[in-house]
Amino acid sequence: QVQLVESGGGLVQPGGSLRLSCAASGLTLENNYAIGWFRQAPGKEREGVSCLSSSDGTTRYTDAVKGRFTISRDNAKNTVYLQMNSLKAEDTAVYYCAQRPLYCPSRILPVQFDSWGPGTQVTVSS
Repeated sequence: QVQLVESGGGLVQPGGSLRLSCAASGLTLENNYAIGWFRQAPGKEREGVSCLSSSDGTTRYTDAVKGRFTISRDNAKNTVYLQMNSLKAEDTAVYYCAQRPLYCPSRILPVQFDSWGPGTQVTVSS
C-alpha cells in the first residue's frame, strides 16, 4: 500500500524559507514515479506547484513559484523535498504531495495524481 506523508510546514515571515518533505512507503521513488507538490488555500481550488519525475529527471514548476521553489529527491531516504525560499503571504496554504507513474504532465493537475498525503500547513505572515 502506497503512503505519502508530508512534513516541514509551519509559520514563517515573508521572505523566509521552509523545506517540505514527502516521505514515501510502499513504493520506491527512484523507480519510474513522478511526485507532485500541490497546495490549497482556504476557499480556493487545489493547485499544482511542482513535479519531479524519476523516469526522465524532469522538473516542473508553476509560474508563481519559479525561481523561488526547488524540488529534489533523496533516493536513500525515499523522500522528495520542496525547498521554498522568498516566501510570500500568497504562498499560505496546506501543501500536499501525490504520486503518479512515470512522468510529470505538462500541466500539474490534481486529477492526474494518486495516493495523496494528509498535507502540511504553511503560513506566511508577519
